[in-house]
Amino acid sequence: MSEVMLAEGAPDSPEAREISWLVVNEPDAWYVGGRQVLDEEPPRYVVRVSVPAGSLDDDKRADMITRITRVLSQAEDDPERLYDRPVAWVHVVEISDGNWGAAGRVFRLPDIVSFVTGAAV
Repeated sequence: MSEVMLAEGAPDSPEAREISWLVVNEPDAWYVGGRQVLDEEPPRYVVRVSVPAGSLDDDKRADMITRITRVLSQAEDDPERLYDRPVAWVHVVEISDGNWGAAGRVFRLPDIVSFVTGAAV
């Protein structure tokens, strides 16, 4: 999580960590090109990072993808595999302003920035 926060430019604060979540889904089956991936095959990854629209430029998106791929590769028996073939997809999903919600209300980008920097929300 800290790698994503660094790429976003978020502070490493308790508030920023509080809203930086990691959800792991382990599907019962993977299919690639219509073929089921066998259990003995190396894993494949899909990482989705949701960010407020406009909060990242191309350099920050590239940095985030690089950081996430590096972290995934560190858990691999063959780390180079993630750089040789598209077996780890990183989706940076930009959520339009006004489409984040928490605590029963809409959170806009300034609200998120205020929260992670410890300012009043």
